[in-house]
Amino acid sequence: MAYNKYTIYQVFTCLFGNTNRCNTPWATKEQNGVGKLSDFTDDALNAIHQLGITHIWYTGVLHHALVGDYHAWGIENDHPSVVKGRAGSPYAIKDYYSINPDLADDPAQRNYEFEALIKRTQQAGMKVIIDIVPNHVARQYQGLNNPVGVNDFGANDDTSVQYARDNNFYYLPDTCFELPDIPTSLLPLGGECHPDLATPFYEHPAKWTGNGSRLAKPNIDDWYETVKINYGIKPDGSKDFTELPQQYRFLSLLEHAVFWQDKSVPDSWRKFRDIALYWLDKGVDGFRYDMAEMVPIEFWSYLNSAIKLHNPDAFLMAEVYQPDLYRDYIQLGKMDYLYDKVDLYDCLKAIIQGHGSTKEIGRIEHQLRDIEHHMLHFLENHDEQRIASPEFAGEAHKARPAMLISACLSSSPTLLYFGQEVGEPGAEHAGFGQPSRTSIFDYIGVPQHQKWMNNGAFDGGQLSESEKQLRHFYSTLLNLVQQSPALTGEYHDLYAANVEHFSDQQDGLFAFARSNPSQKLIIAANFSATSGKTVKLHLPKALTTYWQLTCGEHTLFDPLNQQTLTLFVNEQESYVMIDFTPLSTHFMVLNNI
Repeated sequence: MAYNKYTIYQVFTCLFGNTNRCNTPWATKEQNGVGKLSDFTDDALNAIHQLGITHIWYTGVLHHALVGDYHAWGIENDHPSVVKGRAGSPYAIKDYYSINPDLADDPAQRNYEFEALIKRTQQAGMKVIIDIVPNHVARQYQGLNNPVGVNDFGANDDTSVQYARDNNFYYLPDTCFELPDIPTSLLPLGGECHPDLATPFYEHPAKWTGNGSRLAKPNIDDWYETVKINYGIKPDGSKDFTELPQQYRFLSLLEHAVFWQDKSVPDSWRKFRDIALYWLDKGVDGFRYDMAEMVPIEFWSYLNSAIKLHNPDAFLMAEVYQPDLYRDYIQLGKMDYLYDKVDLYDCLKAIIQGHGSTKEIGRIEHQLRDIEHHMLHFLENHDEQRIASPEFAGEAHKARPAMLISACLSSSPTLLYFGQEVGEPGAEHAGFGQPSRTSIFDYIGVPQHQKWMNNGAFDGGQLSESEKQLRHFYSTLLNLVQQSPALTGEYHDLYAANVEHFSDQQDGLFAFARSNPSQKLIIAANFSATSGKTVKLHLPKALTTYWQLTCGEHTLFDPLNQQTLTLFVNEQESYVMIDFTPLSTHFMVLNNI
């Protein structure tokens, strides 16, 4: 099957355009600033596209619980005790049919402003992805833009029982919700005496918490600001809906859709189907599903087949962390892409940090080969530590070899988190949570990214020379990814044939080849920031034969380094001499074949 090689740029939307550099912990948006949808100008979008990006994942655009007064627009205040930070968690959605009012120049026009951004993004040559958070919603859900016939989550629930199939939530009847015991370091708004805290938060009957806690008083590490969605899973774990037969693992999306046509499904399933179709009709091109493994596989078959019938090109990626479930979510759940965190990301991070080995990369590639296209690669996202943070690598350039491997190892998409390409370290104490990750809960500036923004010029005018070089590397690599058909072709291992030549640096050097009928590539990298080695990199005899290489000299061009090398082929061996300088990356295109 022919694949496209996609590159995704994740932006935390309310931070992207913020030029304010105060960065005071727990500050309001008036103090620390907030980005707007309108900050994604044509210049900004064109610069992102020129970076080598095919899709933008706009994180945090749906209306989630936050601390702010929007009474003038009919929006009820969220109680600060069930809001993480001041800007609030983007994964505590309070209105699935509305855009976050913080992002709008005119909150009354917030949905129209987002539709305009969708059009600008698509006109710039990219597609739009937004989040759907199927497992939980904010404790105070309030739909203000529901289409005709759509009721809010929980509006028709029978709250006198713990469970009913068509209830949207699980309940603890005749019991009030209690806040967890909150340590001083996590007090709402940092301990500020906010007027909305004068009256305690009230919820009766108590609902199960988002991570599944059934306690009326959840623990502090429970997702206490959210409530769990009921998908027809009974409290004893049994399913209150038709199970999907195993033979559907390899059947088409159409056959999945037909399977569900005559089946009665829980109300929550229909609600999320309608939400997805609503945003597709508004122009959204796809979705990133939060914590997909906390929702039954059958629901994904139902939802994704409905989406694909509506838009066959919809882009569907999911957060899943259990490798033994990967094939279930791809084959039965009909996901396009899953996070490759527990395998490739964890492996690459360990190598960067100096306690992992490159020999594990080949093992991972082999184990996932049958589903390689579906495993989304990344080195940063909003949940993970910034590469440049001391807790990860302490230096952004140390990730260059890993980024090369991550982007080229398979035909899967590659994700880049905004600021990664200029070395953002996530060092700010924003309020809720700790540094090393850029805050997703508070109003804050993103300093390295702000230097690239250059007060709206989006030209990198304030970056240092080292930062410009880093961004140039990412841009060159991601554009090569777009222009290299071999990256959707076959994988050829070179590590085993060269491990003896890597000798004392075999845990830090790595190489492989990729090819299709029109292009042959050799990819190689040195993860060490201190040690180098000149290596006679051999191609296995089987690969030389497969590529039909004739004896003699063949030219290799490396656009990452603007360097020409020679591949020598004779009856005994095929090899290229590579100077593995510290942190070197090599993307060699075989020209004369």
